[in-house]
Amino acid sequence: MADHKADVVDALRELAELTALEEGSPQSFRVRAYENAMRAVQAMAEDPGSLTVAQLTKKDGIGKSTAQKIHELVTTGRIDKLEALRQAWPRAVVELSHIPGVGPKAVKKLRSELGIESVADLRAALDAQKIRTLAGFGAKSEEKIKKAIERLGLDGKQHRAPIAKALPLASRLVHEVRELPGVVAARYCGSLRRFRETIGDLDIVVAADDAAPIMEWLKGLNMVEQVIVSGDTKTSVLTRKGLQVDLRVVAPHQYGAASLYFTGSKAHNIKLRQRAIARGMQLNEYALERVDGGEVVASETEEAIYRALDLPFIPAVLREDDGEIEAAERGELPTPLEVEALFGDLHVHTDLSGDGRSPLSTMVEAARARGYRFLAITEHAEALPMQGVGREALLEQRDAIRALQREIGDGLTLLHGIELNIDAEGGLDYDHEFRMQFDWCLASVHTHFDLSRERQTQRILAAMKDPSVNMIGHLTARSIGKRPGIELDIDAVLDAAEETGTGLEINAGLPRLDVSTEVLRRARGRDITFVMVSDAHHESELDRMRWGVKHASRGWLDPERLANTWSRERFLAWTQQRRSRA
Repeated sequence: MADHKADVVDALRELAELTALEEGSPQSFRVRAYENAMRAVQAMAEDPGSLTVAQLTKKDGIGKSTAQKIHELVTTGRIDKLEALRQAWPRAVVELSHIPGVGPKAVKKLRSELGIESVADLRAALDAQKIRTLAGFGAKSEEKIKKAIERLGLDGKQHRAPIAKALPLASRLVHEVRELPGVVAARYCGSLRRFRETIGDLDIVVAADDAAPIMEWLKGLNMVEQVIVSGDTKTSVLTRKGLQVDLRVVAPHQYGAASLYFTGSKAHNIKLRQRAIARGMQLNEYALERVDGGEVVASETEEAIYRALDLPFIPAVLREDDGEIEAAERGELPTPLEVEALFGDLHVHTDLSGDGRSPLSTMVEAARARGYRFLAITEHAEALPMQGVGREALLEQRDAIRALQREIGDGLTLLHGIELNIDAEGGLDYDHEFRMQFDWCLASVHTHFDLSRERQTQRILAAMKDPSVNMIGHLTARSIGKRPGIELDIDAVLDAAEETGTGLEINAGLPRLDVSTEVLRRARGRDITFVMVSDAHHESELDRMRWGVKHASRGWLDPERLANTWSRERFLAWTQQRRSRA
């Protein structure tokens, strides 16, 4: 097994999900045991496959039963309990639990009482108004589920996977295939390389002279559930996660042309082909070549192909035929954002929050290791059930932060912040005087996702007008592929951001990526400040910023509009301008 840690994490995550369905609760003892073990394995420096059962049980969060399952997977390539759960809970049934309003308990009821085995079955039952006949459901429940199915794109259209599901799998495959003998280069392409929020199939392009061993490697992976087709240069498989992987092997001298072609978008490629024709050339997945004589002009790299078409290199995240070719002609492509340009993170939790997993000192050291100049510690405010923090604990944390600041010196400025909850009417946690004592306040929606567009907009605007609020967190509160974002009048929100000077968060977590690229594009040319954050709950999650810069670049964000790129002095002055309205 090429990567024990990745396989073990995937297996534990699936065990937790299927056990939640089996027991009708995501909070059962076994579910939480699997989740705790998964986090423990993720945090390991060593390969879990190198540890005995006894050694595994010494790790915090891993019990004996789970350790035995990990050992079983590493030694046999499977877990009998997991195989049994897969038989009992087919993927089509599991997908039902991803719909808001249809949790594990509801899935069991729908399946046992109405025989619902898929999203298609659920849609049919909704149309026949059968759901309302079940105890605990009603007409309103039916309407909410219908709306969620539509907004998640599950209404009979082609299913697309959220990027949080697709990217780790694609990254792992690319990493492993690059280690195979004879492989010159490899990358994922398609909509994932363009960093779209949802993905159809995973496209992987590999440069090598001998394709056969690479095809055999893919077909032999433990994650593969079914081989769809396998030929000389292309193999398609279906993974246990329900994602189709299309792997193509091309000659090294064709790698650039193949990467360009399979990255897309289709509309971008059409524009490039038209440009080639106008210059007496033709462009396909093999090469850019002369029409007369077939001489290859460029094929090995994308850069060479763009150059031959009289264009600068266009980053993959911009290739949507959204004006990028015209901007490239004028020399006006947006400046690509890089992680190295970020000087701080303004939304970070510690283990004081109910869902945080790293202590304050660890988060601070991780920020220092990244060269940050400012860091805001922002625990959940008290109104958030199970996770919120009360006043006394926050005051104690403030003292701890001040003491830590004295200890580390002035290389990194620590801000004592808070993530406030925006209630249904736009109200916030604590009183105004207490909120103003924080160095940094962001306000986020965590509840009441089903209000009307007008009420959702008004609650956001009310929070933006409060002088204690520096920034609105994850604007639409979406969880890509699981929960649609709240409906908002985006133009009204952008107007208020410009008028009040309230920052808008770019949440770099893959499940959120909120604000969306559409919002970023609509804000172009406006005097609006954006703030990129990791929303880290563990030290390792500070690395989410690498996804945030891709997302922001895809939205054509001007780095000057991103507060993280400012000097510490400029950033701190901006925070004080907001507070001066009080």
